[in-house]
Amino acid sequence: MTVWKTSMRNFFAHKGRMALSAVAVLLSVAFVCGTLVFTDTMNTTFDKLFAATSADVTVSPRNAQGADEMPQNGRPVSLPAAAVEQAGKADGVKTAEGAVTSMSVTVVDSHNKNMGSSTGAPTIAGNWTRNDLRSMEITSGHAPRGPTEVMVDADTADKHHLKIGDELRTIAVTGDIRATISGIASFKVTNPGAAVVYLDTATAQAKLLGRPGVFTHISVTAEPGVSDTQLKKNVAAALGDSAAYKLQTQQEAADANKDSMGSFLDVMKYAMLGFAGIAFLVGIFLIVNTFSMLVAQRTREIGLMRAIGSSRKQVNRSVLVEALFLGSVGSVLGVGAGIGVAVGLMKLMTSMGMNLSTEDLTIAWTTPVLGLALGVIVTVVAAYVPARRAGKISPMAALRDAGTPADGRAGRVRALIGLVLTAAGGAALYTAAQADEASTGSLFLGAGVVFTLIGFIVIGPLLAGFVVRVLSTVVLRMFGPVGRMAERNALRNPRRTGATGAALMIGLALVACLSVVGSSMVASATEELDRSVGADFIVQPSGNPPQPIVPQAAKALEAVPGIEHITNYKSVGAELTAPDGAVEDEGVVAADPTYQDDLRRETVSGKLADAYGKDAMSVGDAYATRHKIEVGDRITVAFKDGGTAKLKVAAITSDDTNVDKGAMYTNITTAEKYVPADKMPKNMIMFAKAQDGKQKEAYAALKDALAAYPQYTVQNQADFKQDLKDQIGQLLNIVYGLLALAIIVAVLGVVNTLALSVVERTREIGLMRAIGLSRRQLRRMIRLESVVIALFGALLGLGLGMGWGTAAQKLLALEGLGVLEIPWPTILTVFVGSAFVGLFAALVPAFRAGRMNVLNAIATE
Repeated sequence: MTVWKTSMRNFFAHKGRMALSAVAVLLSVAFVCGTLVFTDTMNTTFDKLFAATSADVTVSPRNAQGADEMPQNGRPVSLPAAAVEQAGKADGVKTAEGAVTSMSVTVVDSHNKNMGSSTGAPTIAGNWTRNDLRSMEITSGHAPRGPTEVMVDADTADKHHLKIGDELRTIAVTGDIRATISGIASFKVTNPGAAVVYLDTATAQAKLLGRPGVFTHISVTAEPGVSDTQLKKNVAAALGDSAAYKLQTQQEAADANKDSMGSFLDVMKYAMLGFAGIAFLVGIFLIVNTFSMLVAQRTREIGLMRAIGSSRKQVNRSVLVEALFLGSVGSVLGVGAGIGVAVGLMKLMTSMGMNLSTEDLTIAWTTPVLGLALGVIVTVVAAYVPARRAGKISPMAALRDAGTPADGRAGRVRALIGLVLTAAGGAALYTAAQADEASTGSLFLGAGVVFTLIGFIVIGPLLAGFVVRVLSTVVLRMFGPVGRMAERNALRNPRRTGATGAALMIGLALVACLSVVGSSMVASATEELDRSVGADFIVQPSGNPPQPIVPQAAKALEAVPGIEHITNYKSVGAELTAPDGAVEDEGVVAADPTYQDDLRRETVSGKLADAYGKDAMSVGDAYATRHKIEVGDRITVAFKDGGTAKLKVAAITSDDTNVDKGAMYTNITTAEKYVPADKMPKNMIMFAKAQDGKQKEAYAALKDALAAYPQYTVQNQADFKQDLKDQIGQLLNIVYGLLALAIIVAVLGVVNTLALSVVERTREIGLMRAIGLSRRQLRRMIRLESVVIALFGALLGLGLGMGWGTAAQKLLALEGLGVLEIPWPTILTVFVGSAFVGLFAALVPAFRAGRMNVLNAIATE
């Protein structure tokens, strides 16, 4: 009880100094809990949606695409209408209804504006069935009654201001469907953002599937008292041909749909938790510094406690109890803030088009437990070293105010360990950069990152003495005596400066590493495009998931004047049997012969033009080496949904490329001999070459030709490069945004270190004021101290990050990204920005120091 009282008295005596440490714990716990609540809520939303839309038993073709797959020919796999009648005759069946569903569509309004989601959610077209009443209800108008009517979901109608009587155009591979809105249906559960349109059954069959009398699946409803499992068995018996159909109960269908979303949600969840972990790591330095300084400031008090009988264990326990209380308070507040973070993320996603209702807010019992456990454990572990150091103070040394015991030997051991770890990490990074295989290099890269990071943290105090002096020569000496005092203050306790700088170092190292990798990727891709791509224009889908290029759009492109040629490019699924008997599911690229001009590929042997001859193909050199293939050999190609061909290897292409690496080419006419027209994949990308001197006119004409098809973009090479740069830039901005949490915690560490340092130097500050140091000079001294500490952390972080990024780029060079580019503008901006971070962090401590009463400060012991 005495230990508890002592700890609480000390805690509340320094509550202002503990506040920033508590905020660091709060932010880290809030990010963890917010991530868990947000992803759990998304899971709940999708679970409810999938459960509501699934029939008691769903019958679909055995080879039907998954929920996250797109049919390459633009037509979902179908089953005959006769199967509906067969299923309806099974025992225990109340109703069996054929349904049509396709995601290979784009819906536009009368102004050719895409009605689809901007967040990656699909656009779904189908027929209106009784099964849809499970999840939808018609709230206005009526269901479509003919080919000129369409019904749309209420969320899409609200988002795009649609009303009954407006015209919509549904673009499918079989043609465009023009219809007016006859009704609006609302979701009974939360719609995460999909755009849904309903057609009458006959139109859906003809336009979405390409022929009448077929469906994509059958929705079967059970009679009262019949379980889904028994119904599934009865329907399977009625259908007979088990090899042709896939049957799923409501739970099985919902689980299958959930699995298709699971990988995306897991990646997002663990990525965000990873950034929360980085924030926790940075927070450890803040907490260690806080308790180290508080212990040092309570040296005499600890000596008195020891003198009157307190044991080392009691002193140690007293500090740990303070940490326990700090962690508990910060964690409890963090759990509550985490729920607010989750709600904020939901609102943000809703504003971007993904609807997430707070009614589905899911807070699992494990979330607050995990948040509390993490916050408390991290805080107590971080406080252990200062607590142990406090317990080692002898009573006589403490009463003399000698401070914590200095151990020069421990410092030398620490420096030696840090140097060894740094050297080991550097060797691992060098090995990764020299690796011949990506898998081996990745292991060394990971080891190098870990060892160099730990090594820099351990060796931080040693580096602080050298780096701070160099920075001071450049930055502080111009400020005269005030600058020299700031330098001495920063060097007074190298261990403290090293720990404070290390907190900032971690976040900035990751920023620098990712900047180097991102810039190198853009530079490598740009160089590859300049070297390999001969096409003037590239046409490809812009949405997500990407829609195949419909024939009517392809014809519009082919009719554009001023074009020398248009190249079709199709990825055809195929199983390849090499001459050595090895079977691989590689697939081939079926393209027009003009593609060899659009993409300049180097050949190891043979001529690429010959690969576009009759029953011929090319292979990549890695495949050729693996199976000892030479020009003239024949490969057995079993086309998916088609026949089998024996194609002659006419060329072997080099895989030293980043575009179409490993691709095997054949002529489209060759593929069309073996794949039926209705099974032939549609173009997922097309290329165009303008006639000499007509590039500008052709560019404008191509854009005009696709104005009616907003799901596709026309890009020249400059557009393509800029788009690639923008995509990588957007990804990096998201990462930088997540790393901002760690940097904020690091800034709090600088603030706390300075605030406690000011308290520690109260008498010294009073004496300096007494001999003539002005308030303005005092504040400047503290600001300069903060700046040099921030620049110290930035210099270490940026140097370390560039080393990581360089090693990572050398590893990526194995995949064709061979250009190393250091983004100096970004690096310099971050470095200069760190100085402003230091100025910001010093505002409050400098203000408080300037307000000190000189006499009271001198009288402080």
